[in-house]
Amino acid sequence: MTVETRPAPRLHRAWLIAAAAFVALLAAAGFRAAPSVLIDPLHEEFGWSRATIGAAVSVNLVLYGLFAPFAAALMEKFGIRRVSATALFVVALGAGGTVFMSSSWQLILCWGVLVGVGTGSMAMSFAATVTTRWFVRHRGAVTGILTAAGSTGQLVFLPVVATLATHDGWRTASLVVAIAALAVVPVVLLVVRDHPADIGTVAYGAAEGTEVVRPAPKTGSALRALTVLWQAVRTRSFWLLAVGFAICGATTNGLVGTHFVPAAHDHGMPQTTAASLLALVGIFDVVGTVASGWLTDRVDPRILLGVYYALRGLSLALLPQLFTNSVQPSMWAFILFYGLDWVATVPPTVALCLRAFGEAGPIVFGWVFACHQLGAAFAASAAGVVRDQLGDYRLAWYVAAGLAVIASIASVAITRSGKARPATVP
Repeated sequence: MTVETRPAPRLHRAWLIAAAAFVALLAAAGFRAAPSVLIDPLHEEFGWSRATIGAAVSVNLVLYGLFAPFAAALMEKFGIRRVSATALFVVALGAGGTVFMSSSWQLILCWGVLVGVGTGSMAMSFAATVTTRWFVRHRGAVTGILTAAGSTGQLVFLPVVATLATHDGWRTASLVVAIAALAVVPVVLLVVRDHPADIGTVAYGAAEGTEVVRPAPKTGSALRALTVLWQAVRTRSFWLLAVGFAICGATTNGLVGTHFVPAAHDHGMPQTTAASLLALVGIFDVVGTVASGWLTDRVDPRILLGVYYALRGLSLALLPQLFTNSVQPSMWAFILFYGLDWVATVPPTVALCLRAFGEAGPIVFGWVFACHQLGAAFAASAAGVVRDQLGDYRLAWYVAAGLAVIASIASVAITRSGKARPATVP
């Protein structure tokens, strides 16, 4: 008797695309981790105030956010592969260019403009575009995994950058990040494809019988991004998502991501120790974000956001009492608690954008993410001013805690139905 055997199923190309996207996002996150550990070295060498350095970080964060929706539109026209490879090259150019700077305007140009535009093109809208095109099944979980790439990049690079900056100087640290970004360009070019139809397949989990068709490239990328924004701002859901995500940016990248290390250093903690703690946030965030993606496929995303922001506010309110010259158990508890919540907000926010705005969801998320970065930019500068004027960061932590509560309320108020409701404000 002959026993018929079936060939083992081949791995869907979508998983390879997701893996390459993860590596690309990880590399782009490398220089995003640098500011918090380079503030003191730059201050010591050039005498620039923390407010001045914070202003360069703010330019970075603003461009990082504002370029995201245009990058999503550019990916519709030119493809994911070309846009992401170019973005990584720009990140490397900005990171490497910092080693030649001698004036604060050069810091703003390299650290602010070039790295801001490059990382903005590799921002969360990139992850949203990849998951929207390549996944139907497990879309929330894959979004969580790609979102975690930023935290993993922080995990990989932050201790390295801190150690290099301490022992070999901040220029060496910047060059290492530049080289890492360049090294990923071949991975993107060789593995990433713009659409499933390019290789004669459909998205992972697509319904049986789905036609293999590549959509026509969109023209007028800037106009499309602006048109989608005009349609989105006329809905209540967009404004609630934008407010919540702006506060998300202020309470993560802007405040903790930029000022945690110098704040800990103010209390006598070694800079490398503080940087390692911030890197641990990245470890726990990987777990939290992937879990959040899994939950987003099963739980109302509005409720998830409300809980996440409320817990973040509680942790930030307690943080000023936890700083000492050494790492106490209470600080370990904060790192665990806050790390799980760091960017767990992204998968439910992406899901709500796709639910409310359909195919335009990735571009709308790009605009929502722009608000995230505007909030981060404001917090990065404002916290620097608070430190310069008051001598410590205490007020900044308390204000951030209050804002997180507002974000929690706004999230729960988002329209429950799948279609965005017209806004009562223009």
